[in-house]
Amino acid sequence: MEIFGFTVEMAVIWIIAAVIFIIIEVSTLGAATIWFAGGAIVAAVSTLFTSSPLIQVIVFLLVTSILLYLTKPLRKKLKIGKEKTNVEAIIGKTGFVIETISPAAFGQVKVDGIIWTAMSKDHEEVIESGTEVIVSDVEGVKLVVSK
Repeated sequence: MEIFGFTVEMAVIWIIAAVIFIIIEVSTLGAATIWFAGGAIVAAVSTLFTSSPLIQVIVFLLVTSILLYLTKPLRKKLKIGKEKTNVEAIIGKTGFVIETISPAAFGQVKVDGIIWTAMSKDHEEVIESGTEVIVSDVEGVKLVVSK
């Protein structure tokens, strides 16, 4: 293959692509391009068996897809690419009611030193001031709590 008047072997192109994908992977916080790097390495090896760029691209896409499919359960277990936000991190924590929560009105709960508007998980329940509660969910900017 000729690029800018220079003859370049396809294996070199695939290796350069793999290096670029690895650099991107190292510079990101989660697994983002590692599958492409694997596909590019296998495509570089495929140049030993075929000189067809089309077959090499097919090998690249096939290997990348297989790697992505096989590592999907691992991504979920490691929670790669998904970090809890401050609001999601508050779920499961305990706090204290500082303003009574009733079916007719929202109350206030203090969790980790921050005061939040809150409502009861059981919409018919009254939770008195001073009661310890557990945050079970967040709806908009309001905490959903239970005793």
